[in-house]
Amino acid sequence: MASIASVSQEQLTNRRKKLRRARRMRSLQAMWRSLFVGGLASGLVWAITLPDWVIRQPEQIVIEGNHFLSAQTIRSLLPMSYPQSILRVEPEAIAKSLESQAPIAEATVTRQLLPPGLTIQVKERKPVAIAVGIAPKGAIEGTKAVQNAKISQSTSAIGLLDEQGVWMQLSNYPQLEQNQELPKLKVMGRSEHYQAYWSEVYQAVSRSPVKVFEIDWQNPTNLILKTELGNVHLGPYTSRFPDQLAVLDRMRELPTHLQSSKIAYIDLKNPDLPAIQIKKGSETEKPKPH
Repeated sequence: MASIASVSQEQLTNRRKKLRRARRMRSLQAMWRSLFVGGLASGLVWAITLPDWVIRQPEQIVIEGNHFLSAQTIRSLLPMSYPQSILRVEPEAIAKSLESQAPIAEATVTRQLLPPGLTIQVKERKPVAIAVGIAPKGAIEGTKAVQNAKISQSTSAIGLLDEQGVWMQLSNYPQLEQNQELPKLKVMGRSEHYQAYWSEVYQAVSRSPVKVFEIDWQNPTNLILKTELGNVHLGPYTSRFPDQLAVLDRMRELPTHLQSSKIAYIDLKNPDLPAIQIKKGSETEKPKPH
């Protein structure tokens, strides 16, 4: 019995020593953890207040991927004020703000600490047509174009369309105007008349062998195309639009049989029964003397 008691006492003593060592180890770990967290917090406060980590001017923002819009134009669209701490900048919020504006389809924003700045990678909307008519509601309100030209919601405006029919302000593309690189295709009419069909219409027109210069949608009951063969009346837009263009393609030899000056318009309202409207008096018109 004495031997058992002696062994048990020794085990208890060893256990107490181990517990004391464990408590000392936990105390040291807690102390080092507190020092680490405190140092990290102090370093973060120092970093935030560090004068060198500040965006002081728009030129510290690098724009990449832009072709149609100038870097200056894109910087003007940013929801930022200067000076701005680089660590207070929210890249996702800036990207979403840019994507909510018509000229930018996609944007990716990354921060750079040394030297401090931002890099913005953009994917622009490519203008494919000039739009003349009433812009979509709210598309031009509050812009410099409205203030300078005094354009109201009830007056005509000139903008640009991409392949999906998104209306964009012409003032956002000064380089296209200066370099005379504006789209050759023009669309006339209120945007609500064609916006739902624009993607289909543009794809069909861009594939047409007959060049189309203008799409007149001012009268929804009679869509008019201005083409290299002359004016073409199509009636209201329907799913047969590609068929009408196919018939127009088969009429490409028309100028060899009839002078274009005598044609008022080509009637393709019914593509199964194409017709040519002759100008009044053309039948009896005498040749002019040379």
